[in-house]
Formats: sequence, C-alpha cells, structure tokens
Amino acid sequence: MLTLLGALLFAVLLLTSVAIHEFGHCVTAKLYGMKVTEYFVGFGPKLWSFRRGETEYGLKGIPAGGYCKIVGMTDLEELEESDRERAFFTYSAPKKVVVLYAGVFLHVLIGFLLFVVAFMGIGRYSANTSIGAVQNCVAPADAKVGCVSTDVASPAKAAGLQAGDRIFAVGPNRISDWETASRQIRAHGAGPLVITVIRDGKLLNLTADLVAQDRPDLDDPDKTVSVGVLGIRPGFDTAHDGPWAATKRATSTTWQVVEASGTVVKDFPGKVNELIHALGGQERDQTGLTGVVGAARVSGEFLSLKDESVTQRISLVILNVGALNIFLALFNAVPLLPLDGGHVAVTTYEAGKRRLFRRLGRPDPGRVDISKLLPLTYAFVVLLGALTVLLLAADIVNPISVS
Repeated sequence: MLTLLGALLFAVLLLTSVAIHEFGHCVTAKLYGMKVTEYFVGFGPKLWSFRRGETEYGLKGIPAGGYCKIVGMTDLEELEESDRERAFFTYSAPKKVVVLYAGVFLHVLIGFLLFVVAFMGIGRYSANTSIGAVQNCVAPADAKVGCVSTDVASPAKAAGLQAGDRIFAVGPNRISDWETASRQIRAHGAGPLVITVIRDGKLLNLTADLVAQDRPDLDDPDKTVSVGVLGIRPGFDTAHDGPWAATKRATSTTWQVVEASGTVVKDFPGKVNELIHALGGQERDQTGLTGVVGAARVSGEFLSLKDESVTQRISLVILNVGALNIFLALFNAVPLLPLDGGHVAVTTYEAGKRRLFRRLGRPDPGRVDISKLLPLTYAFVVLLGALTVLLLAADIVNPISVS
C-alpha cells in the first residue's frame, strides 16, 4: 500500500510541476499582451473547463503533461486578421525567449525548492561511534547480493558485538568519531583486535579476529587496497537543516543533477544498450536511464522503506521529483523542435539573421520556414517515442530497485 501511495505522490507532484511549467508560458505571454486561447492540464478528451476572458482553462483525460496555446507560435498556423498584432511571432526576440524559457526556469525553481524542503525534512546524516548494524558475513566489495556460502563469517558477530554498542576504543586507542575507528580497523589488517564498547553503561572488551578484504582506498576511491574488515555498519545522527543550510545544499545538489544529466547524455548510446540488455534480464544500472514509470516505482519504494521515519521517506520522494524537474528543465532546453529550446533556437536564428541583413542594408528576410525543419522534428519525435517505449518496457519487465 505504501509503495502505491509513494507512486501516486510522485505522479501528483510531477503533474503539478508540468502544470506550473505550462502556467509559466501562459502568465508571461499574457503579461506581454500575447493572445493565449487555451491552458490545459493533460491531453485527450476534455473533462472540465471554464473560460475567463479569451482563455479556456481546464483538465483533460490523459494526465501525461499539459499545454498552453499561444496564437502565432509558428508560421504554419492560420491566423485571423484581428489576432495578427498579438501573435507570438510579432514580438521582439527577448520577449519571445522569456516566454519560451519561463517553463524551463520554473522547472529549475521547482526542483530547487523541493530540494530545500527535502533537506529541511531529512537533515544532515553523520556517522557516530555507535554500531548501527552487525553484518552476518564479510562479502566482497562488489557483491550485488546478500551473504552466500563462500563469504567469510562476520568477525564482529563472532566476537559478540551488537547493534547499539558504542565504540569506546580500538585496541589501545580511544575513539571520538567513526572515521577514526574505521581507519584504525582497516589499518590493522587481518588478525585479532580488541574492540572496547559501551553497552548498558558498562565497558566491554571484545576480541574480534579481523579478516582481510580488498576495499576502495578512503583517500583515493579509484585505488583498491587490502584492509582489515570487522563487519559492522555505523549508526547515524541527524541534524535537520535550517533554511540557509538547506539552500546551500540545494544549490550543490542542483549542480550535481546537472552534471549527472551531462554524463547520461555523454554515455547515451551505452545507456540505451544497457536498456536493451535489461529486457533480457541483465541487472539494471541504478544510475542508468529510467522513465516516468520507473521513477514512480522508485518513489513508491522510498515511501515503503522500513528503517526510515515517515518524514525521511516523504523527503526522499520529494528529492526524486526535484531531480526529475531539473532534468526536465535541461531536456526542454535542448535546441530541437518541438521542445522549448527548439523554439528559442529558431527565434535566435531569426533575430540574428534580421540584424545581419539590416547592417548589410538588405530587406528583412522574414521568418524561418518551419516546414523545412519538419523532417528533423519528426525524426526527433520518432526517436523520442521509441526511447519512451523502450524505457516503459524496461521499467515493467526489469525495473530499477532501491532495496
């Protein structure tokens, strides 16, 4: 039930984000005096609407986005003479760019604000010196499943360490933080090591026979080193962010999403190949491509996590929607029709060409012939449709899981 609620929460937040995106186009167009005839959330058959002035507002039956109809967006549209002076194409390039990028800007703003809200709910996690969990085994660093018969038994469990114990000392050395404890355990290597813990207010000296395993170097994650392994995980303290701290973290996270999106674009052919292999049963990459269905499923899993508080689980869903908003902003900015970025590219080209002709003393070259761009537009739409179908199939047959 919680998984379903998480998916529904994701869908509602995403649809609201898209509605706000389109409302950004609507409001800015009206502010400049452009004629807006329709603003609808959803596509397909009309469910409900009302008219205010010259604009019809409403809901349609397929909740898969929305649209705002501004008169004169392309030269393929037939206009009444009375609408010509308020048509989109008659306005200056800067005003047209503001209207076109209003939705992109709002996606970035929505994502950023959702990050702020989530970080104020989740707060900062920092490992403390308590033991959060004792592992049953010591598995290789690249293990993708739980314990198997070939894994070494956990030295911590054999020594009697328990979740909730607070580490007081590692060997003869007092411990004040988790990182120090971790580094000393790793540096010890294989062999017996006394771990002193506080349990129920009493000091206990427990001897664990550490095992050696290959792990990423703490100072150089790209390097692998042999270290001592105890088989425990830390406990965590949570300090909720205030508005300023959350704002700084949201700024950093927004940039991380931008960088991650750039990486996806750079590795796009390989990511598509992974999707195709995923249909055959290969494990999905959690950093790979996923569609709306997959993202909704992940949000459902977030809300059903058993070891997190309700606030933290909702915040994880909000983070997921925030990240998707940033990605949608970047996607809509791509300079290809029918995306907002494609219309901006056409507007910029027209303005540049008009300025050049004016300096050369030549007559106004007029608007771009959109019909010449239709083959590229159709090809892009077909490619996008094929990718959508592939993502949907992968998200149903072999979904990404956070568990």
